[in-house]
Amino acid sequence: MGDWAGYLTLILQGAWVTVKLTVMGCALALVVALIAGLGRVSHVAVLRWISTCYIEFFRGTSIFVQLFWIYFVLPMTGLWSPTPMQAGVMALGLNVGAYGAEVVRGAILAVPKDQYEACTAVNLTRYQKMRHIILPQALPLMLPTFGNNAIELLKATAVVSLISLSDMTFQAQIVRSQTGNTIFPFVTILILYFIMSLLISTGMRYLERRATRGLDGVR
Repeated sequence: MGDWAGYLTLILQGAWVTVKLTVMGCALALVVALIAGLGRVSHVAVLRWISTCYIEFFRGTSIFVQLFWIYFVLPMTGLWSPTPMQAGVMALGLNVGAYGAEVVRGAILAVPKDQYEACTAVNLTRYQKMRHIILPQALPLMLPTFGNNAIELLKATAVVSLISLSDMTFQAQIVRSQTGNTIFPFVTILILYFIMSLLISTGMRYLERRATRGLDGVR
């Protein structure tokens, strides 16, 4: 029994690594998504081009390849030698952020045209229009898909085991190799992934209610 408790502790230590990856990856993905999404609807052609190239590249290539390039190839350039955690966060954040950027763009374009016309009528600057009128109305449209993206990022954290970062999946593989038991470690991480996904879903539903309060009477 003591041995299995030790193996469970090992997996829980990996779960903490997974939580850190998810939180930091989501933070990076959110920032990148907002920047690239706003770039996609910018009046400046260069910003639209750069944002489009970023989105299409990271959506069109495998996260496995992106992770390997960041961790193994980037140090060869002499620019930066990331730790496994840094490489994992960057790969996850940039990959999921590319999908989030399209969510931001779609939500902004979904705001009724008369809102844009009203902003022009009262002579708001583009920054004031986005900050005070467009983004507050677009945010509730973004949140459900942002929640889905966060859950996808959580599940994608398993790829970091390929660069020997001790997340849940990596620790489960260690337990399986040491015990020869596949059911215990992988049922355990299955349950942990489900619990984490449930927490993300619950949190996003709360944020949706807060974001829509005053817009449609949801409380």
